[in-house]
This record gives sequence, structure tokens and C-alpha cells, in this order.
Amino acid sequence: MKEFTCIICPRGCRLKVDDDMNVTGNTCIRGKQYAISELTNPVRTITSSVRVNNREDLLVSVKTSGSIPKGKIFEVMEEINKLSISAPTRIGQIVKKDILGLGVDIVVTKNID
Repeated sequence: MKEFTCIICPRGCRLKVDDDMNVTGNTCIRGKQYAISELTNPVRTITSSVRVNNREDLLVSVKTSGSIPKGKIFEVMEEINKLSISAPTRIGQIVKKDILGLGVDIVVTKNID
């Protein structure tokens, strides 16, 4: 039996999954889907920041455009830490396309004039 705290919504349901993939403790279907995903293919969305070249001591917030395998978080962060961008920036602007060949882009989440 595995136990998880669901992170899909603020309720934080305490989920239990048995060997037959039966999920209990969830108050919605998304909790069940989350528990099964955590056991079979755990993924995460990364949020971080990137240096802005033409603004002194300024960072812009970025995130992955989709989920990445949990085991690739540190590799993706190494790549994000190498990135920089010049202002102006726009929400949704791609900083790095297809990071590590995962089919996920690094996109800006803040406008900077």
C-alpha cells in the first residue's frame, strides 16, 4: 500500500493506493488520476527564473509549457540556469524550445517593458 497527499487542489486529500491500483481517500476523480500517475509516470511542472541581459539585477519568471518526468527535474534546472533573455519580454514568449528533447518549452510568465 502506498500513501500520497494529493496536490491537485487545496484540499490535500490523503490518498491510499493498493497493489491493484485501487485508490481511496480521494474526494474527486482528479485525486484518483493523480495517485495512479504518481505510481506509473510521475511528472511535474517547473517554475523558475531567468536572467534579463539588458536590465541590471533583474530576473524574469519562467515555467515549463507542460509537465516533465520527475526524474528530469535537475537536468532541466541545469539548462534553465544557463539561459538568459533580453527585455522586453512577453508572457508566453519562448526562451528555450523543446528543452532536453522532452517536447516542452521554457516560457516567460511576466511582461517586462
